Amino acid sequence: MKLGVVGLPNVGKSTLFNAITQTSNAQAANFPFCTIEPNTGMVMVPDHRLDVLDSMYHPKKVTPTTVEFVDIAGLVKGASHGEGLGNKFLSHIREVDAIVHVVRCFDDPNIIRADCSSDPVSDIETVNLELIFADLETVQRRKDKAQRALHGGDKMAQAENALCDRMIQHLSDGKPARTLEMTDDEKAIADSWFLLTTKPVIYAANIAEEDLGKDEKDVKDLDKVHAIAEQEHAEMLVISAAIEEEISQMDEEEKNEFLADLGIGQSGMERMITACYHLLGLISFLTCGEDECRAWTIKKGTKAPQAAGKIHTDFEKGFIRAEVVPFDTLQELGSMQACKEKGLVRSEGKEYVMKDGDIVLFRFNV
Repeated sequence: MKLGVVGLPNVGKSTLFNAITQTSNAQAANFPFCTIEPNTGMVMVPDHRLDVLDSMYHPKKVTPTTVEFVDIAGLVKGASHGEGLGNKFLSHIREVDAIVHVVRCFDDPNIIRADCSSDPVSDIETVNLELIFADLETVQRRKDKAQRALHGGDKMAQAENALCDRMIQHLSDGKPARTLEMTDDEKAIADSWFLLTTKPVIYAANIAEEDLGKDEKDVKDLDKVHAIAEQEHAEMLVISAAIEEEISQMDEEEKNEFLADLGIGQSGMERMITACYHLLGLISFLTCGEDECRAWTIKKGTKAPQAAGKIHTDFEKGFIRAEVVPFDTLQELGSMQACKEKGLVRSEGKEYVMKDGDIVLFRFNV
């Protein structure tokens, strides 16, 4: 999973990126475009189930799944026509699976604000419109190509041309492509266009330190960001980049005490990853043994053979069955042997759809 962190200059993107990835790779400075080339960092996905398996099996290695975060340069009005870093910025967004759009929801006279804006709604519209303008150009090119093919009697071109017309109207109304109602066939066509506004979005509302832990109704502008996220079928996350920066420098015990004092159970990073999993329709299954306990990320709806293929292609080719027990059952009984004795380890075949938290042993033969 590759997440692109975007937003206007000086909204806290690079501060948040450094805190989440626990690095200082991204320069965070009080002027636009201090980030030019994208910075990347790998983050281990927190999973308490691995801690339980670790204490149960004492393996040589514990391997969580990972997320790659990409800190992308701040966007400005006119980027779709080359302003700021223009097309370079947009090309970096094309390479990610989902967008974390950082929105400034705090006032600080010491930090320069892009376009002198003091309204997060305006900030969101600036970024979204640039992505929409870029997509309009893409769809218009596809329409021109489809119309040329129509003259040659290409039936597929007819369907593509019709979708282009609908998409152009939708984008021209200032709406992202992901909110256009499409059939499965139309979605397949749109996927081939690699549009920017089809990518899932999480709005990360960056609030002041003193506002973290407050009721969201009492924090300025959060209701506006929430309304936009709801309208666009996007996720929203309230976060303080400054607090995340502090947390990143603490050990586990200090961090837990600090979060408890603030009245929040999880760090912003943990909540962000959870939101990303939900947004992208991802789940994790686990494998365990004396050599390694490991989490594996798959799409919801993945069947057992394809899940086995995540481990090794031979597992999928020679799949025989999956021996499965839910994590909660294993934790309650304390061992796989105890689960087997009670007949709670299921033998599942090729049509079994994996569930989040499945503990699995794959049987295969090649």
